[in-house]
Amino acid sequence: MEQTEKKGKFAFEIPHTYIIIGIIIVVATIMTYVVPAGEFDRIEDPVTERTIVVQGTYHSVDQSPVSPFNMFVAIQEGMIDSADIIFFILFAYGFVYMQIKTGAFDGAVGALLRTMGGREKYLIPVFMLVFGICGTTFGMYEETYGLLPAFIGIAMAMGYDGLVGGAIVVVGVATGFAAATFNPFTIGVAQGIAELPLFSGWQFRVIVFIAFQSLAIWYVMRYAAMVKSNPDASYVKDVHFAVAQGRSREDLINTPFTVRHKLSMLLFLVTIVLIIVGTIKFGWYINELAGLFIIMMIIVGLIGKLTMSEIASTFVEAVSEAVFGAVVVGLARAILIVMENGCIIDTVVYALSTAVSSSSKYVSALLMLIVQNLTNFFIPSGSGQAATSMPIMTPLADMLGVTRQTAVLAFQFGDGFSNMFWPTAVATECGLMGLPIEKWYKFITPLFLMMLVLQAIFIIISVAINFGPF
Repeated sequence: MEQTEKKGKFAFEIPHTYIIIGIIIVVATIMTYVVPAGEFDRIEDPVTERTIVVQGTYHSVDQSPVSPFNMFVAIQEGMIDSADIIFFILFAYGFVYMQIKTGAFDGAVGALLRTMGGREKYLIPVFMLVFGICGTTFGMYEETYGLLPAFIGIAMAMGYDGLVGGAIVVVGVATGFAAATFNPFTIGVAQGIAELPLFSGWQFRVIVFIAFQSLAIWYVMRYAAMVKSNPDASYVKDVHFAVAQGRSREDLINTPFTVRHKLSMLLFLVTIVLIIVGTIKFGWYINELAGLFIIMMIIVGLIGKLTMSEIASTFVEAVSEAVFGAVVVGLARAILIVMENGCIIDTVVYALSTAVSSSSKYVSALLMLIVQNLTNFFIPSGSGQAATSMPIMTPLADMLGVTRQTAVLAFQFGDGFSNMFWPTAVATECGLMGLPIEKWYKFITPLFLMMLVLQAIFIIISVAINFGPF
């Protein structure tokens, strides 16, 4: 008994998510003193109409280390710089929370459970495939964030845990986004810079998509089955998900699905359709989608017979639940702010690109893959990473005898799949889920490593078949 108490006293406690990100901010600050400052010259590419780096123009600039005080200032700057996403989170969560508050969500989930009759597990591959197709074709990603609370609630109602619900959305869409077939934000930009025919090579990438999406679905279903059979095996059994609100499966099955509930959930489906149409046809992004969520939140509240004051109070409740995730986004952005202020991002990208050169085409291509994965830590934006790295990787591929299509594939893999791993990307997703980042890493690390191996296999195949058109 005494040994148990001693063990508990000295047991290692995983730090809070904010502390983990804070440590990374400190490390980034130290790097601004150690890593030489440097920059590329940049011009506007007439083909892609994006600002790209000019190959061979890297040059040193005056060292500008970030002081300890300015490190904390960077946190405030990170909050301001990511304000669009932060407020998007609040409004998106407010919309879903309103569905929960009015009882529409409970009624819909109860009706779904009654309809499925014990076959709920098949919803996992169906939804993951839908999200994957949206990601691989028209580049849907952040647009799905507003759906995370709903799917967390659905998964928990089906007898799984909140992590399963979050994974259905995040892993489903991120895998499709990375294993892109026609994604305009990654493939479109990268091929434009590499001067390749737009979306050429899609046949090979369809095979890539099927392989990766199958792996992702298998992994999530495997974890879901483990949790269903043994709830104590859940990685998040000690995490409180606000959307659950203590509802049992039996309670939900017995919850009536009223006419008002049906109207509210019809609006939920209409919202999804409007998200898809708006992003594809009208170029909607964060601001427009936030506006859409505000409108739908108010309408759902009115359908649920809430007064305007009650709708406002409900939104305040939603904000209190979502504020953890909102702050995580700003903290993660502070990492990039520090590195930008220290002028070390271009230095790191340049150093990584010079490490690619090798006597073997296969080794060179694999090094390209590793470089792109590492670069995504510093430049989480897909189009931003393409604009920075592809002007360097394209001539490098020519010099090494690797096809430009293979260079694009390496970029596509490195940019996309590590969005599920690097804290500069997953901090937002974990924040939206209300999930401590260490819990996500326990879940995602084995899958990411398997995907890394699969990436390497497809890169080797790409080199072997001389993946064209050139």
